[in-house]
Amino acid sequence: VQLQASGGGLVQAGGSLRLSCATSGRTFSRYAMGWFRQAPGKERDIVAAISWSGGSTYYAESVKGRFTISRDNAKNTVYLQMNSLKPEDTAVYYCADRSRGLGRLPTRQYEYDYWGQGTQVTVSS
Repeated sequence: VQLQASGGGLVQAGGSLRLSCATSGRTFSRYAMGWFRQAPGKERDIVAAISWSGGSTYYAESVKGRFTISRDNAKNTVYLQMNSLKPEDTAVYYCADRSRGLGRLPTRQYEYDYWGQGTQVTVSS
């Protein structure tokens, strides 16, 4: 199982980026996928999560109203649309996959089974 994150880059404050995470090696996640981020010297925190159907989503308070998570199961890909970016959004962004049921959307690192390699997002002021 491999997760390939892409779409990061350098953007000015107020700008937008769309991250993508493509899954290969097996059937696309049947439960949930999530995006996390880790800034230098800080812990890796949840940004957003989405159920297999796309009907349930979770967002960290700091990104609500600015970020949107979505998925295309036909393309085995999950997306994170990031608008109104702020310098504090600067971090390495990771996608993650959970295949087993949980009863709720997973929001903690240990609740995910597979991880992508990360993509750097830098927001300049």
